[in-house]
Amino acid sequence: MNPTLPVMTARALNSRSLQAQVVWGQRVVTVGGGAPVRVQSMTNTDTADVIGTAIQVKELALAGSEMVRLTVNTPEAAQAVEPIREQLDRMGIDVPLIGDFHYNGHRLLSDYPGCAQALSKYRINPGNVGKGDKHDRQFAIMIESAIRWDKAVRIGVNWGSLDQELLARLMDENSKRSQPWGAKSVMYEALISSAIDSAQQAVLLGLAPNQIILSCKVSGVQDLISVYRELSKRCDFPLHLGLTEAGMGTKGAVASATALSILLQEGIGDTIRVSLTPQPGESRTQEVVIASEILQALELRSFVPSVTACPGCGRTTSTTFQELTLQIETFLRTQMPAWREQFPGVEKMKVAVMGCIVNGPGESKQADIGISLPGTGEAPAAPVYIDGEKKLTLRGDSIAQEFQVIVENYVKRRFGSISDASA
Repeated sequence: MNPTLPVMTARALNSRSLQAQVVWGQRVVTVGGGAPVRVQSMTNTDTADVIGTAIQVKELALAGSEMVRLTVNTPEAAQAVEPIREQLDRMGIDVPLIGDFHYNGHRLLSDYPGCAQALSKYRINPGNVGKGDKHDRQFAIMIESAIRWDKAVRIGVNWGSLDQELLARLMDENSKRSQPWGAKSVMYEALISSAIDSAQQAVLLGLAPNQIILSCKVSGVQDLISVYRELSKRCDFPLHLGLTEAGMGTKGAVASATALSILLQEGIGDTIRVSLTPQPGESRTQEVVIASEILQALELRSFVPSVTACPGCGRTTSTTFQELTLQIETFLRTQMPAWREQFPGVEKMKVAVMGCIVNGPGESKQADIGISLPGTGEAPAAPVYIDGEKKLTLRGDSIAQEFQVIVENYVKRRFGSISDASA
């Protein structure tokens, strides 16, 4: 490999878009223009349930969501937004809230100014604003509310709720071509045109271009890639990425990771959401974890210390390394909300938990701190490597507990203040 060859990352490429700001109080989340790719999520509570919604927003924010979207679909939901914001502020959660509006957003933003003001950003779907003469008028009312309260707007087009009048017009135009496009290409064009035309309309109404974010969501991986490649060529607004209705479990996670990674590596995308259908009993925060891990795997962001772990083979008949890996990963993720404030930079730490002598010592040396557990037939000893050097060897039945203490002390020493390190 040529050592002089520059390593190109998606973040190095993605600086062409305008930079928008989503603000609440002292919290300013910059989007686009070379800012870090932001993680976004959405509640699935009844927004009218103030306490339940505030608790879920808090959980999502602590998991790493930098913006949280709420459904605002009824007068009761609109009335609840301001108390939700107040409850979050009392809990010390300053995450910006996004209002998701369909069909009646123009009325809710007009009738409930407390809601309009408490939100940091509005999501407007051009396909669900109104039909015929009502469309432009109701869209204008929502944009005027954003201008009045100085709010950012995401114009979010979905192919499941596409403006049918626009689609019909493009179909008619396509039928007159000497070589008509395929139906899917016309659909792509309708998505992109709806987003860009609506953004231009918002600008003509007086909304600043740097307060606009666009999205064109579809549910197919190849469709998403095709649409966003074209959308990114035709505008310089920040772009929000995500498959709509990605699915449940591994299907949703893999599809989202595949589509988003390809686009992010090409420098396309400024905010992301993994729209995962939770499995029964599964926490809503799982979609935040997956989105964060996509960005961390691409080395675009660091959210929690990464753990390199042995997959296991015939040499590792013991489950000790599996149990220790789970314990350490859970411990690190649990500690991060506090560590983020106390120990800046800890999210970039690398930990290795390996299962035998084949790759164990080598991987442990490459990590900031690592342990190489004994495999089948190996001596019952676990060398610990810190900053590339073997420092000690653990033995006995309490290896997991001892290693966790070693990791915690390492964090305090390397990333903490002098007083923390000496504690």
